[in-house]
Amino acid sequence: MRRCPTFFLLALATASYGQAPSQRPAITGISHVAFYSSDLEAAKKFYGGLLGLAVEPPQMNKYHVGVQAVELEALPAGHGPNLTAHVAFATPDAEGVRKYLASHGVAVPDKVSAGGGGALWFAMKDPEGNPIEFVQARPELTGRRAETPVSKVMIHAGFVVHDRAAEDKFYKDLLGFHVYWHGGMKDDETDWIDMQVPDGTQWLEYMMVREGQQLTPRTLGVLNHIALGVPSVSDAAQLLRSRGWKPSENEKEQIGKDGKWQLNLYDPDGTRVELMEFTPVQTPCCSAYTGPHPH
Repeated sequence: MRRCPTFFLLALATASYGQAPSQRPAITGISHVAFYSSDLEAAKKFYGGLLGLAVEPPQMNKYHVGVQAVELEALPAGHGPNLTAHVAFATPDAEGVRKYLASHGVAVPDKVSAGGGGALWFAMKDPEGNPIEFVQARPELTGRRAETPVSKVMIHAGFVVHDRAAEDKFYKDLLGFHVYWHGGMKDDETDWIDMQVPDGTQWLEYMMVREGQQLTPRTLGVLNHIALGVPSVSDAAQLLRSRGWKPSENEKEQIGKDGKWQLNLYDPDGTRVELMEFTPVQTPCCSAYTGPHPH
Protein backbone atom coordinates (compact mmCIF):
# COMPACT_ATOMS: atom_id res chain seq x y z
CA MET A 1 0.00 0.00 0.00
CA ARG A 2 1.25 3.50 -0.74
CA ARG A 3 1.96 5.86 2.12
CA CYS A 4 0.53 9.37 2.40
CA PRO A 5 2.67 11.94 0.58
CA THR A 6 4.93 13.70 3.04
CA PHE A 7 3.42 17.06 2.18
CA PHE A 8 0.02 15.92 3.47
CA LEU A 9 -0.22 16.09 7.28
CA LEU A 10 -3.30 15.50 9.37
CA ALA A 11 -2.89 17.01 12.80
CA LEU A 12 -5.42 15.59 15.23
CA ALA A 13 -4.58 18.30 17.72
CA THR A 14 -5.84 21.86 17.47
CA ALA A 15 -4.09 24.59 15.52
CA SER A 16 -0.77 25.83 16.86
CA TYR A 17 -2.34 28.97 18.26
CA GLY A 18 -4.29 26.90 20.78
CA GLN A 19 -7.63 27.72 19.23
CA ALA A 20 -10.30 25.04 18.75
CA PRO A 21 -10.62 23.79 15.17
CA SER A 22 -13.29 25.53 13.17
CA GLN A 23 -16.54 23.68 12.48
CA ARG A 24 -16.70 21.95 9.11
CA PRO A 25 -19.05 23.65 6.63
CA ALA A 26 -21.48 21.49 4.68
CA ILE A 27 -20.26 19.39 1.74
CA THR A 28 -23.35 18.78 -0.32
CA GLY A 29 -22.27 16.81 -3.38
CA ILE A 30 -20.19 16.92 -6.53
CA SER A 31 -19.72 20.28 -8.25
CA HIS A 32 -17.96 19.01 -11.35
CA VAL A 33 -15.40 16.53 -12.61
CA ALA A 34 -12.66 17.42 -15.10
CA PHE A 35 -11.00 14.98 -17.50
CA TYR A 36 -8.18 15.37 -19.98
CA SER A 37 -9.09 14.78 -23.62
CA SER A 38 -6.77 14.01 -26.53
CA ASP A 39 -9.40 15.12 -29.05
CA LEU A 40 -11.84 17.81 -27.91
CA GLU A 41 -13.81 17.69 -31.16
CA ALA A 42 -14.37 13.94 -30.87
CA ALA A 43 -15.31 14.42 -27.21
CA LYS A 44 -17.88 17.03 -28.27
CA LYS A 45 -19.70 14.42 -30.35
CA PHE A 46 -19.86 12.15 -27.30
CA TYR A 47 -20.73 14.56 -24.49
CA GLY A 48 -22.69 17.10 -26.50
CA GLY A 49 -24.07 14.87 -29.24
CA LEU A 50 -24.70 11.42 -27.80
CA LEU A 51 -25.30 12.47 -24.18
CA GLY A 52 -26.97 15.74 -25.14
CA LEU A 53 -25.19 17.78 -22.47
CA ALA A 54 -25.36 21.52 -23.07
CA VAL A 55 -22.50 24.00 -23.21
CA GLU A 56 -22.61 27.76 -22.77
CA PRO A 57 -20.20 30.07 -24.63
CA PRO A 58 -17.44 30.87 -24.10
CA GLN A 59 -16.84 27.66 -22.08
CA MET A 60 -17.27 25.27 -24.99
CA ASN A 61 -15.62 22.32 -23.25
CA LYS A 62 -17.78 22.49 -20.14
CA TYR A 63 -20.77 20.14 -20.42
CA HIS A 64 -23.61 20.78 -18.00
CA VAL A 65 -25.36 18.02 -16.07
CA GLY A 66 -28.10 20.04 -14.39
CA VAL A 67 -26.20 22.42 -12.08
CA GLN A 68 -23.12 20.20 -12.23
CA ALA A 69 -20.66 19.78 -15.08
CA VAL A 70 -18.16 17.60 -16.87
CA GLU A 71 -15.18 19.75 -17.83
CA LEU A 72 -12.69 18.69 -20.49
CA GLU A 73 -9.12 19.95 -20.74
CA ALA A 74 -6.70 19.43 -23.61
CA LEU A 75 -4.34 16.57 -22.82
CA PRO A 76 -0.89 18.05 -22.06
CA ALA A 77 2.04 16.73 -24.06
CA GLY A 78 3.74 13.84 -22.31
CA HIS A 79 0.92 13.39 -19.80
CA GLY A 80 0.49 9.89 -18.39
CA PRO A 81 -2.54 7.60 -18.83
CA ASN A 82 -4.49 8.92 -15.83
CA LEU A 83 -7.04 11.23 -17.48
CA THR A 84 -8.76 12.57 -14.34
CA ALA A 85 -7.78 16.23 -14.02
CA HIS A 86 -9.70 16.76 -10.77
CA VAL A 87 -12.89 16.04 -8.84
CA ALA A 88 -14.63 19.06 -7.30
CA PHE A 89 -16.99 18.92 -4.33
CA ALA A 90 -19.77 21.43 -3.74
CA THR A 91 -20.01 23.49 -0.56
CA PRO A 92 -21.84 26.69 0.40
CA ASP A 93 -18.67 27.95 2.12
CA ALA A 94 -15.39 27.30 0.30
CA GLU A 95 -13.41 29.62 2.57
CA GLY A 96 -14.85 27.86 5.61
CA VAL A 97 -13.73 24.46 4.30
CA ARG A 98 -10.28 25.87 3.56
CA LYS A 99 -9.94 27.24 7.09
CA TYR A 100 -11.29 24.02 8.59
CA LEU A 101 -8.71 21.90 6.77
CA ALA A 102 -5.94 24.34 7.63
CA SER A 103 -6.88 24.16 11.30
CA HIS A 104 -6.24 20.41 11.14
CA GLY A 105 -2.82 20.77 9.59
CA VAL A 106 -3.81 19.99 6.01
CA ALA A 107 -1.85 21.73 3.25
CA VAL A 108 -4.23 24.14 1.51
CA PRO A 109 -3.80 27.42 -0.42
CA ASP A 110 -3.50 30.66 1.52
CA LYS A 111 -6.82 31.86 0.13
CA VAL A 112 -9.70 30.85 -2.13
CA SER A 113 -9.85 31.87 -5.77
CA ALA A 114 -12.70 33.63 -7.56
CA GLY A 115 -14.11 32.06 -10.71
CA GLY A 116 -16.70 32.95 -13.30
CA GLY A 117 -20.22 33.69 -12.13
CA GLY A 118 -19.08 34.50 -8.63
CA ALA A 119 -17.85 31.02 -7.75
CA LEU A 120 -15.28 30.67 -4.98
CA TRP A 121 -12.98 27.66 -4.92
CA PHE A 122 -9.63 26.19 -3.96
CA ALA A 123 -7.61 23.24 -5.21
CA MET A 124 -5.53 20.72 -3.26
CA LYS A 125 -4.53 17.06 -3.27
CA ASP A 126 -5.90 14.26 -1.12
CA PRO A 127 -3.63 11.81 0.75
CA GLU A 128 -3.00 9.74 -2.40
CA GLY A 129 -2.22 12.80 -4.48
CA ASN A 130 -5.56 12.90 -6.28
CA PRO A 131 -6.33 16.50 -7.36
CA ILE A 132 -9.56 17.71 -5.77
CA GLU A 133 -11.33 21.05 -5.40
CA PHE A 134 -13.98 22.56 -3.16
CA VAL A 135 -16.32 24.92 -4.98
CA GLN A 136 -18.85 27.25 -3.41
CA ALA A 137 -22.36 26.58 -4.65
CA ARG A 138 -23.61 28.84 -7.43
CA PRO A 139 -27.11 29.76 -8.56
CA GLU A 140 -28.68 27.36 -11.06
CA LEU A 141 -27.53 28.04 -14.58
CA THR A 142 -30.10 28.95 -17.22
CA GLY A 143 -30.33 29.71 -20.90
CA ARG A 144 -29.09 26.38 -22.22
CA ARG A 145 -30.02 24.93 -25.56
CA ALA A 146 -33.10 22.76 -25.87
CA GLU A 147 -31.61 19.33 -26.66
CA THR A 148 -32.67 16.55 -24.29
CA PRO A 149 -29.81 15.50 -21.99
CA VAL A 150 -29.51 11.85 -21.03
CA SER A 151 -29.22 12.93 -17.38
CA LYS A 152 -29.67 15.99 -15.20
CA VAL A 153 -27.54 14.95 -12.23
CA MET A 154 -24.15 13.41 -11.59
CA ILE A 155 -24.55 10.99 -8.69
CA HIS A 156 -20.98 9.87 -8.15
CA ALA A 157 -17.38 10.05 -9.29
CA GLY A 158 -14.75 7.37 -8.83
CA PHE A 159 -10.98 7.28 -8.85
CA VAL A 160 -8.16 4.87 -8.06
CA VAL A 161 -7.35 4.34 -4.38
CA HIS A 162 -4.46 2.21 -3.08
CA ASP A 163 -4.54 3.02 0.63
CA ARG A 164 -8.05 3.05 2.06
CA ALA A 165 -6.87 3.91 5.58
CA ALA A 166 -5.11 7.05 4.40
CA GLU A 167 -8.09 8.18 2.34
CA ASP A 168 -10.50 7.43 5.20
CA LYS A 169 -8.52 9.66 7.56
CA PHE A 170 -9.23 12.54 5.19
CA TYR A 171 -12.67 11.86 3.72
CA LYS A 172 -14.27 9.92 6.59
CA ASP A 173 -12.63 11.08 9.80
CA LEU A 174 -11.93 14.70 8.89
CA LEU A 175 -14.62 15.62 6.33
CA GLY A 176 -17.45 13.36 7.50
CA PHE A 177 -18.00 11.21 4.40
CA HIS A 178 -19.59 7.85 5.26
CA VAL A 179 -19.93 4.46 3.59
CA TYR A 180 -23.07 4.22 1.45
CA TRP A 181 -22.32 0.74 0.07
CA HIS A 182 -19.29 -1.42 -0.63
CA GLY A 183 -18.79 -4.52 -2.73
CA GLY A 184 -16.63 -6.40 -5.15
CA MET A 185 -16.53 -8.80 -8.03
CA LYS A 186 -16.59 -11.56 -5.40
CA ASP A 187 -18.75 -11.42 -2.29
CA ASP A 188 -15.77 -11.78 0.04
CA GLU A 189 -13.70 -9.03 -1.62
CA THR A 190 -14.01 -5.26 -1.57
CA ASP A 191 -13.25 -3.56 -4.88
CA TRP A 192 -15.49 -0.52 -4.55
CA ILE A 193 -16.32 1.66 -1.54
CA ASP A 194 -18.98 4.33 -1.99
CA MET A 195 -18.24 7.25 0.33
CA GLN A 196 -21.34 9.45 0.53
CA VAL A 197 -20.87 13.16 1.16
CA PRO A 198 -21.86 14.21 4.68
CA ASP A 199 -24.62 16.61 3.65
CA GLY A 200 -26.14 15.07 0.52
CA THR A 201 -26.74 11.84 -1.35
CA GLN A 202 -23.96 11.86 -3.97
CA TRP A 203 -20.75 9.97 -3.38
CA LEU A 204 -17.08 9.45 -4.12
CA GLU A 205 -16.24 5.88 -5.09
CA TYR A 206 -12.92 4.42 -3.99
CA MET A 207 -11.83 2.14 -6.84
CA MET A 208 -9.52 -0.09 -4.86
CA VAL A 209 -6.27 -1.24 -6.45
CA ARG A 210 -4.24 -3.92 -4.72
CA GLU A 211 -0.52 -3.68 -4.12
CA GLY A 212 1.41 -4.65 -7.21
CA GLN A 213 -1.62 -4.54 -9.52
CA GLN A 214 -0.64 -3.21 -12.94
CA LEU A 215 -3.01 -0.67 -14.49
CA THR A 216 -3.22 -0.31 -18.25
CA PRO A 217 -4.62 2.88 -19.80
CA ARG A 218 -7.82 0.94 -20.55
CA THR A 219 -8.16 -0.14 -16.91
CA LEU A 220 -7.56 3.40 -15.70
CA GLY A 221 -10.35 4.56 -18.00
CA VAL A 222 -12.70 2.07 -16.37
CA LEU A 223 -11.72 2.92 -12.80
CA ASN A 224 -11.57 6.72 -13.08
CA HIS A 225 -15.16 7.48 -14.01
CA ILE A 226 -18.37 9.37 -13.38
CA ALA A 227 -21.96 8.17 -13.02
CA LEU A 228 -24.97 10.07 -14.32
CA GLY A 229 -28.26 9.32 -12.61
CA VAL A 230 -31.28 8.32 -14.70
CA PRO A 231 -34.81 7.30 -13.68
CA SER A 232 -34.73 4.44 -16.21
CA VAL A 233 -31.70 2.89 -17.90
CA SER A 234 -34.03 1.36 -20.48
CA ASP A 235 -35.42 4.78 -21.43
CA ALA A 236 -31.90 6.25 -21.50
CA ALA A 237 -30.74 3.46 -23.81
CA GLN A 238 -33.68 4.13 -26.12
CA LEU A 239 -32.70 7.81 -26.26
CA LEU A 240 -29.11 6.85 -27.07
CA ARG A 241 -30.26 4.52 -29.84
CA SER A 242 -32.18 7.39 -31.40
CA ARG A 243 -28.82 9.18 -31.61
CA GLY A 244 -27.03 6.31 -33.31
CA TRP A 245 -25.68 4.36 -30.34
CA LYS A 246 -25.66 0.57 -30.50
CA PRO A 247 -25.10 -1.79 -27.56
CA SER A 248 -21.97 -3.95 -27.45
CA GLU A 249 -20.28 -6.35 -25.07
CA ASN A 250 -18.78 -3.41 -23.15
CA GLU A 251 -21.74 -1.05 -23.50
CA LYS A 252 -25.01 -2.72 -22.57
CA GLU A 253 -27.79 -2.60 -20.00
CA GLN A 254 -27.12 -4.72 -16.92
CA ILE A 255 -27.77 -4.95 -13.20
CA GLY A 256 -24.65 -4.18 -11.21
CA LYS A 257 -23.43 -5.82 -8.04
CA ASP A 258 -25.10 -2.97 -6.16
CA GLY A 259 -28.51 -4.12 -7.42
CA LYS A 260 -29.03 -1.10 -9.69
CA TRP A 261 -29.57 -1.03 -13.44
CA GLN A 262 -26.61 0.51 -15.18
CA LEU A 263 -25.16 1.14 -18.63
CA ASN A 264 -21.47 1.81 -19.16
CA LEU A 265 -20.44 4.15 -21.97
CA TYR A 266 -16.90 5.17 -22.98
CA ASP A 267 -15.81 8.50 -24.38
CA PRO A 268 -13.25 8.68 -27.24
CA ASP A 269 -10.36 8.45 -24.77
CA GLY A 270 -11.80 5.43 -22.98
CA THR A 271 -13.06 7.30 -19.91
CA ARG A 272 -16.12 5.53 -18.51
CA VAL A 273 -19.41 7.37 -18.13
CA GLU A 274 -21.85 5.18 -16.26
CA LEU A 275 -25.60 5.67 -16.48
CA MET A 276 -27.15 4.43 -13.24
CA GLU A 277 -30.65 4.27 -11.83
CA PHE A 278 -31.21 6.00 -8.52
CA THR A 279 -32.54 3.02 -6.58
CA PRO A 280 -31.79 -0.74 -6.63
CA VAL A 281 -34.17 -3.26 -8.16
CA GLN A 282 -32.70 -6.21 -6.28
CA THR A 283 -30.72 -6.88 -3.11
CA PRO A 284 -27.08 -5.84 -3.56
CA CYS A 285 -24.20 -8.18 -3.00
CA CYS A 286 -21.69 -7.85 -0.23
CA SER A 287 -23.31 -5.20 1.99
CA ALA A 288 -26.53 -3.32 2.66
CA TYR A 289 -27.06 0.36 1.82
CA THR A 290 -26.46 2.61 4.82
CA GLY A 291 -27.55 5.97 3.44
CA PRO A 292 -30.36 7.57 1.42
CA HIS A 293 -30.39 6.97 -2.32
CA PRO A 294 -29.68 9.86 -4.69
CA HIS A 295 -32.47 11.51 -6.62
